Amino acid sequence: MLAVALTIAGSDSSGGAGIQADLKAMFANGVYGASVLTAITAQNTHSVTGVHVLPAAFVTQQLDAVASDLTVRATKTGMLATAAIIEAVAAGVTRHGLRPLVVDPVMVATSGATLLQERALVALKTRLLPLATLVTPNSVEAARLVGHPVETLAQAREAAQAIAALGCGAVLIKGGHLGVEASAAAATGRPDDDDAVVTDLLWDGVRFTTFDRPRLATRHTHGTGCTLASAITARLARGDGLIAAITEACAYLHGAIGHGLDLGAGPGPTDHGWFLDRSRRFSDPG
Repeated sequence: MLAVALTIAGSDSSGGAGIQADLKAMFANGVYGASVLTAITAQNTHSVTGVHVLPAAFVTQQLDAVASDLTVRATKTGMLATAAIIEAVAAGVTRHGLRPLVVDPVMVATSGATLLQERALVALKTRLLPLATLVTPNSVEAARLVGHPVETLAQAREAAQAIAALGCGAVLIKGGHLGVEASAAAATGRPDDDDAVVTDLLWDGVRFTTFDRPRLATRHTHGTGCTLASAITARLARGDGLIAAITEACAYLHGAIGHGLDLGAGPGPTDHGWFLDRSRRFSDPG
């Protein structure tokens, strides 16, 4: 039977992030993606010009419709926007047993637009994170969750443990925004040129695991957080263990970034189907 994964997130009208990226990444990683929409954004590669948040009751209606008909094997959340939506999603996850649950705590867009209301942060930490199998903040999101800067691997380790203490199963702090200082490199036994490496850091409640890949010099980073969390969710839906799911998802994201699409004036989208034959997917309009 084809595995089903569910994404609960906002829409990106430019197609590079949000629900659109989630569904592409889920398809690329071998599952059928279903979706629950939380918000609609007017967005392109360089800015978010408008946000329309859907009523929490309608989010619940969507969630109940999907979960009552499809066998969801893994669930991912992205932009949730408000405390009311977070409460509705937490209730729905519990009611329908929508686990494993990957929570990508989307707070700020690449352009700097706020995607999570300040008062919703408490609901995120107290209602949703305790239900999560995995939480996937970048360093900026991790800093907001713990209330202090997360700029080095040492600080990321502290933050991961602090976030896990909120009740979630595991925490993956994404390393794309981390500025690895020489002191941190020395403390972890890494070479001085470590800024050429992206290190994602996993704390599973027992041990730390790092996932390293070369840092790519590219502007094609729009929607990378959504894409990684969705790829992990897809792999969990297929039955992979957590380490295997993250390993495969990181490799997939690296390829998607490296084959980024030359679209838009800002940070361009990744290529979610990078491993497919481009000549059969795209035609040159001349």
